[in-house]
Amino acid sequence: MRNPLRRHYGRGDLHFITFSCYRRRAYLGTVRARDRFVKILGQVRARYAFQLLGYVVMPEHVHLVISEPKRGTPSQVLQVLKQRVSRASRRRPRNASAQLSLPFCSAREEAPAYWQRRFYDFNVWSSGKLREKLNYMHGNPVQRKLVRHPRDWPWSSWSHYEKGKAGLIEIDTLRKEKGPAPNCDSRKRQNPHPL
Repeated sequence: MRNPLRRHYGRGDLHFITFSCYRRRAYLGTVRARDRFVKILGQVRARYAFQLLGYVVMPEHVHLVISEPKRGTPSQVLQVLKQRVSRASRRRPRNASAQLSLPFCSAREEAPAYWQRRFYDFNVWSSGKLREKLNYMHGNPVQRKLVRHPRDWPWSSWSHYEKGKAGLIEIDTLRKEKGPAPNCDSRKRQNPHPL
């Protein structure tokens, strides 16, 4: 049996979430695919009412920092987001039936899935941990040598934090929700690399 996942919801924490394309294939490797992802992310955020505090869309994976949604859980948000992006990306162009389809000019071999199953979820409980995760995300395109500086990768929240400018999607300012104060004594440190 696989290791059971433990998700910690309902405490008001932020969630640093990472998920990947199927077998780390670069399905988000085009401008069009990344723009489509950001557009659908905005739609899902509006539907589930969560705060988006940071993101980066890489060619084969995505990092998000989100609050717990007012409707549903982060798991449900990710399920809907992945389904919508997958369906939109696999949809054939409207005029495709009018064109001659040749088997050797298929742009992409059809995979059994668009996304890897599951996702990585790390509860962010402090401002220091939030800053660490944002720095990691924004440095990702530079680390991967896609650009020389984070400002050159528009599919991230870098411009919001470093320049105060709007990017492709609005980034929320952290606001505390009304509710019971989290019990800090009962929290155990999450191991980012469980055995």
